[in-house]
Amino acid sequence: NDGRVVSNFIIQSLQNKDITIYGDGSNTRSFQYVDDLVNGLVKLMNGGCDTPINIGNPEEYTIKDFATKIRDMCGSESDIKYLPKVADDPTQRKADIRKAKKELDWEPRVTVDEGLKKTIEYFKGEVEAAGEIVPTGPDAVKPKGA
Repeated sequence: NDGRVVSNFIIQSLQNKDITIYGDGSNTRSFQYVDDLVNGLVKLMNGGCDTPINIGNPEEYTIKDFATKIRDMCGSESDIKYLPKVADDPTQRKADIRKAKKELDWEPRVTVDEGLKKTIEYFKGEVEAAGEIVPTGPDAVKPKGA
């Protein structure tokens, strides 16, 4: 119940519950698997650059398309439900990694699909162990042992 898009969409999909999108789903986001983030941070710490560098993933998705991708990868029958837009939610987030490529010789290696497959498998185990997880909203609960 951390309010994160990836975990919320996966948990909702695995349980065939409505996938909740705040706004019309046209906002964009970039998603990155944790292994790439860690590798980027290590390169940054061991490198000689002392200015900010974006080590995100430049692959951009609309929230609606990303919800559909996750639902399909989970084999879910979930519907997508649109809720009122959250205040101050940016319309676009896309990482510009040109500096990371040049200064650190770094770019993401794990594709979004590969990262999602691993993450879905993880959450399948969590849902099976917990029975039910409510990832967002006033009734949100964490998996037991989390």
